[in-house]
Amino acid sequence: MLKKPMNGNFRRDREAPIDKDAPRLNEQIRAPEVRVIDQNGEMLGVMRPQDAVVRARELGLDLIEISPNAAPPVCKIGDYGKYRYELQKKKNEAKKHQKTVEIKEIKLRPNIDPHDYEIKMRAAKKFLEEGNKVKFTLRFRGREMANIGINTRIFERVRGDISDLAKVESSSSLEGRQMHMMIAPLSKQERDSKLAAI
Repeated sequence: MLKKPMNGNFRRDREAPIDKDAPRLNEQIRAPEVRVIDQNGEMLGVMRPQDAVVRARELGLDLIEISPNAAPPVCKIGDYGKYRYELQKKKNEAKKHQKTVEIKEIKLRPNIDPHDYEIKMRAAKKFLEEGNKVKFTLRFRGREMANIGINTRIFERVRGDISDLAKVESSSSLEGRQMHMMIAPLSKQERDSKLAAI
């Protein structure tokens, strides 16, 4: 917490950042020399960190290490709170543009009605167009386990019906009384190359 002394100036020495990924500032910078950029983005050159901290304090700002792996490390004179706010804003903006891939499950039976199959395939195609993965589960009951070879033809039919939209990511063997097949949507390049081949 900042303490306001009697003369009206805010105290600029802050405690060590709690976040281990947070940049070092002021006296925490241990390099013998640093490249300094001022608050306006002007290059001030290479100098000792102690001199740069003095310069920053004269302006009522902090010395923030923004690129510790450079040789020499790059530091900027600026308001630490504002710098952290800008970093957080960039991180949130990047998160907003990320697409999370969900896995949608579609359950099938070996003796599925043709109309039901069409409806399930329509749903699968919709999921794939949205960029989600689809997990097909084929469930066996009773005597259906005796003719697994015949009853798994439905997976072959699914593969053929969605070959223009997706690729089979994994096709598992029998697990108890069910089989699974994971299908992932084709990338734009894969889809374009398939269309060019036709």
